[in-house]
Amino acid sequence: MSSGFPWLTVLIVWPLVAAAATALTGVGRGRPAAGAVGAGRFGGAARTVALVGALVEVALLVGAFLAFDTGAAGTHQLTETYAWIPALGASYAVGVDGVALLLVALSVVLVPLVILAAWHEQGGDRARLRKYLATVLVLEAFMVAVFAARDVFLFYVLFEAMLIPAYFLIGGFGQGTQRRYAAVKFLLFSLAGGLVMLAAVVALYLQVPAEDRGPQTFLTDNLTGLALDPTAERLMFAAFFLAFAIKAPMVPVHTWLPDVAGNATPGTSTLLICVLDKVGTFGMLTLCLPLFPEASRWAAPFVVVLAVISILYGAILAIGQSDLLRLVGYTSVSHFGFIILGIFTFTSLGISGSSFMMLNHGLSTGALFLVAGFVIARHPLRSQRIADYGGLRIVAPVLGGTFLVAGLSALALPGLATFVSEVMVFLGAFGRWPAAVLVAVPAVVLAAVYVLLTYQRMFTGAPPGELADVRDLDGREKTVAGVLIGALVVLGLVPGPALDYVREPGQVSVELVGETDPVAAATSDASEGSEQ
Repeated sequence: MSSGFPWLTVLIVWPLVAAAATALTGVGRGRPAAGAVGAGRFGGAARTVALVGALVEVALLVGAFLAFDTGAAGTHQLTETYAWIPALGASYAVGVDGVALLLVALSVVLVPLVILAAWHEQGGDRARLRKYLATVLVLEAFMVAVFAARDVFLFYVLFEAMLIPAYFLIGGFGQGTQRRYAAVKFLLFSLAGGLVMLAAVVALYLQVPAEDRGPQTFLTDNLTGLALDPTAERLMFAAFFLAFAIKAPMVPVHTWLPDVAGNATPGTSTLLICVLDKVGTFGMLTLCLPLFPEASRWAAPFVVVLAVISILYGAILAIGQSDLLRLVGYTSVSHFGFIILGIFTFTSLGISGSSFMMLNHGLSTGALFLVAGFVIARHPLRSQRIADYGGLRIVAPVLGGTFLVAGLSALALPGLATFVSEVMVFLGAFGRWPAAVLVAVPAVVLAAVYVLLTYQRMFTGAPPGELADVRDLDGREKTVAGVLIGALVVLGLVPGPALDYVREPGQVSVELVGETDPVAAATSDASEGSEQ
């Protein structure tokens, strides 16, 4: 369903324009010398250009939402299809259903917050900060594009291309001593998964009869429903799933994530873990299930076991962390396990809950990363060690309060958005995998342990001498934290409007994989719909 105006193309292109404008603002003026007013002025201008560009993207997003029909959220809308490489059957085809639109929104909303949070980063080097912000905007364009892609070949190209800005954000602009190691590890893991996925993309193309191949062969709709050999289908599913499991990240191919979280800037970790990693779970939902339905059902028991292991493993490892940013990274391993569990329940309630959780996890973990960054910026040595803090609640009560609320969202406190999605996943999964739910439930208690224990160690008691005069959050930082916490509260208290975007896609996914809702799940979904 096309709206006439190319909303998605504009949403993809505009960040590239803003990135170019940011990169070219004040070129040749780096770290301002003492009294060099001009250098400071141009450095500040680059930040302003980046922020304005990101806010214009938010305004464009509003237009896309207004053009989207929530009554048909299970179908792709705002579609555009143009010939790209006809000889290969590849098209520039974009469009979004309700889930994809929410993930595009997550990408677009987080970028201006990351820019605001990074206002004084990169050691005061304005030239370096300008390049960092321009790279963030380039990454935004790729994030929007990959969630909107409706052509499998286009999706693969974007899946690989977005590694370039991500690599430079980690290795070139990171703050840890092992940032280059973390960047290379991230790149190697991702490239390995992408290479396996490429083999499956080629194999999938060869499954199309020669007489049926045309300039739009790679359209997702044209590849759905192919009569595939069972063995070939399972091998292709395994290749796609491995690439997405690395991106997700899922145990045992998750080990790149803690290194990235500990060595990248909090803003970079926010974009990579809260948005970019959703490409993994989004790919499982929108490619693995519809393209390989029989293989998805065949692999479901194994995937569910891995998901439960990820849930518990990530939570247990988070408790034992001494590095604040690595701790937040391990919480995401646990939360991604919940998302994957919900997808492979093959129930409309579970899949809808997972889709909603993709959005909520991005807001919740984004708040944790960015507020953690505010904490670290206040330490004289920018220490990430939890043991180097204490008593911050006394000297910086707003900082302490925002960290606590962000942490409570990570443990899915009732009243916050994460609670709604986590309960939906549990209820949906219980209808088909009750044993898995019973094993995974203790992760809720483990989450309370790692959140409250960290808060107690960092924010209660007496502050150490070097932190006795720490300033509280300023207006810019309050804006960043306030937007994210406000969104979590609103989505937790009034989730209905957001659920309208994921409910029908969840039902469509169940149908595409050839399953039906268990009676209990179907009844719960119907009751939920009557209450909205």
